[in-house]
Amino acid sequence: MTTCIALLRGINVGGRNSVKMEALRGIFERLGFHDVRTYVQSGNVVFGALHTEDLSHRIEEGLRDSVGLPVTVLVRTAPELTQIMVANPFLGESGVEPAKLHITFLARQPAPSAWESLRALPVGKDRCHGVGREVYLHCPDGYGRTKLSNTALERVLATSATTRNWATVGRLVEMARE
Repeated sequence: MTTCIALLRGINVGGRNSVKMEALRGIFERLGFHDVRTYVQSGNVVFGALHTEDLSHRIEEGLRDSVGLPVTVLVRTAPELTQIMVANPFLGESGVEPAKLHITFLARQPAPSAWESLRALPVGKDRCHGVGREVYLHCPDGYGRTKLSNTALERVLATSATTRNWATVGRLVEMARE
């Protein structure tokens, strides 16, 4: 059994696409996943899977069939998520508060030209570092004020994305270890 983390984009945000966590756990259990646990209302699910092929697609179909919502789902395994945290280039820098760190998870790795376009964006004090299927963000004035929003990153990198703050990612890693 592989422990996985599903990151759902756009549920329970601003009163739209409402899905209760109990219902979400039930959907995952009906899809055949084990030890299903949710974290906060924004669509974070830790679960065990016997087969990890095409998980995002299977979960997206299950959500569409169960609650009628077209939800983008990004999945990482527990070891992948741990490695993603360890690789954060902003960790250990002087003056960087963990509360100002975020990770944007991408559905697929962008083309090299897309990374170049991202580096060319005028973002003020905010900083980003993209590698693989993640973008590490440092937003000193807060994520609510950044030009590196989820929508902006999706547009520039030409892939679906969802962003989580540093504390949430850390808690998901902890849950995956439990």
